[in-house]
Amino acid sequence: MATSVWKGYLTFGLISIPIRLFSAARGERIGLNQLHSVCHTRIKMPLFCPTCDRKVERNEIVKGYEYEKDQYVLFDEKELEKIEPESARSMEILEFVRMEEIDPLYYESSYYVTPEDEGRKAYQLLLDAMEESGYAAIAKITMHQREHIVVIRPRENGMTLHTMFYTNEIRAVAEYGKRTPAAEPKEAEKKLATQLIESLAAKFEPEKYKDQYQESMKAMIAAKQAGQEVTEVPHAKMAPVIDLMEALKKSIAEKQQPGAKKPPVRAISSGSARQEEQRTQTSKRKRSAG
Repeated sequence: MATSVWKGYLTFGLISIPIRLFSAARGERIGLNQLHSVCHTRIKMPLFCPTCDRKVERNEIVKGYEYEKDQYVLFDEKELEKIEPESARSMEILEFVRMEEIDPLYYESSYYVTPEDEGRKAYQLLLDAMEESGYAAIAKITMHQREHIVVIRPRENGMTLHTMFYTNEIRAVAEYGKRTPAAEPKEAEKKLATQLIESLAAKFEPEKYKDQYQESMKAMIAAKQAGQEVTEVPHAKMAPVIDLMEALKKSIAEKQQPGAKKPPVRAISSGSARQEEQRTQTSKRKRSAG
């Protein structure tokens, strides 16, 4: 049975809905342990105090904020509980927004919102109202000694909650979003790029995508357990595209070939592009004449 990560109330006007939060997703990866190369024993990280020169028990640990080098303000759990905001026990819906207005860059972690038995009717009422109106709810919640801004939205007959980054946590990169006149594509190039996008367009089906690195890791582990050589994954050689038009045409042509594997487009010169175009036109005329 799944363990809830938060229990409290979701408030909607004067309505209070008792709920629980469950983690909706978690990363899966193969963990590699640190071993001593001599005896292959797993390295441990004990709690150790260098001043007292001894290991310490967890009940000896306190929390502190370093305000100067090696100078700390100390806190115990009761003091930390005193400053917990109201959102540590209840989430008040602050406003409703359209989901499409939220930049996905702000999303952090996802949780399932489930109602307690006594709150099922109010939960269903809010869920139905959000589904029919097309709005999602913005609220605040305190978890793990931090107050999060969250968005709550309908999904598959239930509600999901996404913690979000605050504006001051979104980093700015000077190089991001710059456009230069020299890099502006031509209309013909845009048209072909749109055609290539449309040829690759498909319904989003997340089950189609697998973590190839993790699959290769499992295969490598199995091979080493069996005393076999590790097979190297081939990597295609990449090169900057020199002739965009030719690269786009080749990409579209390869996409149109049924069952054809799509290798990376290699760089070609403008002269080669013109020669290839002439050969293509000649071939078309021969087929028409025949």
